[in-house]
Amino acid sequence: MERAAPPGEETAEVALPPPDAPRYDTSALLDGVPRQRARETAVPAAPESPPSGTSRTRLRALRPWRLLPTPTGTPFTFAYAALLGATSLITERADPALVHALLQGSSTDVAHLVRTPELVLVGSALWVAGGVASPFAIAFVLVLTALERRIGGLRTAAVFLLGHVLATLATEVPVGLAVLAGHLPDSSLHRLDYGVSFGVAAGTGALAGLLPIWLGVPLLAGFGGMLLPDLLAFTDPMTDWGHLIALAIGVATWPLVRRWYAARLAPAAAA
Repeated sequence: MERAAPPGEETAEVALPPPDAPRYDTSALLDGVPRQRARETAVPAAPESPPSGTSRTRLRALRPWRLLPTPTGTPFTFAYAALLGATSLITERADPALVHALLQGSSTDVAHLVRTPELVLVGSALWVAGGVASPFAIAFVLVLTALERRIGGLRTAAVFLLGHVLATLATEVPVGLAVLAGHLPDSSLHRLDYGVSFGVAAGTGALAGLLPIWLGVPLLAGFGGMLLPDLLAFTDPMTDWGHLIALAIGVATWPLVRRWYAARLAPAAAA
């Protein structure tokens, strides 16, 4: 039975859906009520942190003790520096006649290179001309440590020996030829020649190729500037030219040392 509407009042007929009709989501029609999604919780955004590799690299750059060799990080440079320290102690404390005999016996002059090349090429690299406080001794520690951290001990030894051997031959062979041609006296065959400076120069040239350009160029310029006064003084031109030759040998190894450096970085980048 229907109720009649009072006068002046309109009736609104509401059509009810059948019981079996599908239900639709009407929350979007209610603008004033935000829709609640199930299983959603607001999680505050975590601050972004730099990649672990980048932060680790920056921390390493701030550690000055990495400039010095260590038994585990740079075993070749550490052991070699300890050996040079021992031989420098011998030159300072031993009898001068004994020291002169040892240095003369391991000199890479023409006479020794002709008789026992392997022995003197190795023996001459066991001494530091000027002692442990000389510029080349300090450069030995800093340059070879930095180079070994980038390419490894065996490869650093290869660069060092390459410069030491090739620069020695490049300076001594012309002396021998000049003596044979009569342009130099026979005493030039017995000149005293020893030290690690050729190997250090080659290591410096190789290291410059692994550094950023704003570090590599000043390194080469500074090392060349250190050699310039000796070249102008012309006191020992063969040795002075040998340093420049060894530096050029190190620069020539750039393609090789860069491949070695990339090969060492590849496992770390993959991890």
